[in-house]
Amino acid sequence: MRAAPHSPAATVGRALPQAVVALVLVLLLLVIVRLPWMGDLGMHAATIERLRHSLLHPGNPLVDADTPSPYYSPWMLVLGTVARISGLSVFVVLRIGALVGLGLLVTGVWRYVRTLSAHRAAPPLALLCLLFLWGPALFDWSGFLGLNSLALTVSYPSVFALGLSFHLWAWLSGAVRRGAGWGVWLGLGVLWAVILLVHQFTGVVASLGALATVLAVRPVRGVLLRLGAGLVLGVLVLWAWPYYDFFSLFSSGAELEAIHRPLYERLAGRFGLVLIGVVALALRWRRDRWDPLVLFFVLGAVVFAAGGGGGHYSWGRVLPAALIPAQLAAALEVFTGGRRAFRTGWACLLGAALAVGAWAQVGTVGYVVGKGVLPSAVAAKYRAPWVGYRWITPWVKYGDVVMARTFPARQIPAYGAYTVAPGYPDVFLPDAGRREAAVREYFATGTSGGVRQGIVRTYGVRWVVDSGSAAPGAGLRVVAHGPGGQVLYRVP
Repeated sequence: MRAAPHSPAATVGRALPQAVVALVLVLLLLVIVRLPWMGDLGMHAATIERLRHSLLHPGNPLVDADTPSPYYSPWMLVLGTVARISGLSVFVVLRIGALVGLGLLVTGVWRYVRTLSAHRAAPPLALLCLLFLWGPALFDWSGFLGLNSLALTVSYPSVFALGLSFHLWAWLSGAVRRGAGWGVWLGLGVLWAVILLVHQFTGVVASLGALATVLAVRPVRGVLLRLGAGLVLGVLVLWAWPYYDFFSLFSSGAELEAIHRPLYERLAGRFGLVLIGVVALALRWRRDRWDPLVLFFVLGAVVFAAGGGGGHYSWGRVLPAALIPAQLAAALEVFTGGRRAFRTGWACLLGAALAVGAWAQVGTVGYVVGKGVLPSAVAAKYRAPWVGYRWITPWVKYGDVVMARTFPARQIPAYGAYTVAPGYPDVFLPDAGRREAAVREYFATGTSGGVRQGIVRTYGVRWVVDSGSAAPGAGLRVVAHGPGGQVLYRVP
């Protein structure tokens, strides 16, 4: 027998996921206030900084060069405009972007899950699975929705794009099932293009999810015609975007592949708990051979496997296309499974898995309260964020060129300065290799003073940031000392 709709057990089962989600959202809001820095935050801050100074011709976000950049997306253009009009600091604008991105993500998950289940507790439980059903080993990467990863990337364009993706799938699901006019399909095409422009890897995930949604319904000819029109309009938007050539991204270099190789390592530790969702997908497939989550998972798994087998490791960024449907299926099986005993057993198994996943990511709390107040067992799971380079800003001004190694080069442009070589791969910068070689040569122990001076003149270097023990050349004047033994030198 099923529990009565208003029985205490049913009420607790419905309220518990909602209460936990509320607590998690409060945690994420407090994280946004702190805005811990790790990974690509400096790149996105630098992008907004360039757009603040020039919306039409921002140039390269990291180095002093007039090149396009895939980081100049529609969403970054909006945030750059906000920064330019309001006068707010880049990091305040990033917090605003984080609030919008998080709101889009939560509402998008809610809408999409409602197309798969009418149960009121399904959306909050699905959100918990997206955040905690990962693995016992901590994993952080842009576009991946584990709680710790989301805390560090909540202000990134990938979160905004993923939120739009869930809305796209929900909107598309209604359009193909109920039928929609030409305007809706054209709007879907534009939305698809915007997601691809905002975050290209998430755009691929969104495309696979959309394809699975369409295949599951097997639409009639009239719907296919409208769908084709939407796709054509989306491609035109991609082609017309003025800030970078979207289609040239398909020829990315080997360096991008090397960066993504870790996505194919330690899979069991990072994603082992998702196997519960794979079992749930198998059960869904038995009930419906055209289940959209099953199709979504198969598409994502095939592309991911093809990337690993062919050495195209950047294809590993499509892994959320396999993870998301499995995580959602694990949540939905609590409500759509067979008999009550099975659903109860499944709920207990899923609850245990979520507890393991939550414990693996419990160090996220440290981004709000600080490591010092955490119990030792929790503090051991905490990853300290980066300190940043705000300490150089009293001297280094907007547009100054700083000679720095790769790690500081990932942060310094966030404050308006340029570095000689970009801290991240840049497929649109033709002399990136030459710049990287110049940085290596400048900091090499045996490099002569004359060679260093030539590099300084070539790139207009005004400052050098390095450790105090490195002695990066004679004639430099110490201006300031920063955390970790870093020193700011003025170039004469």
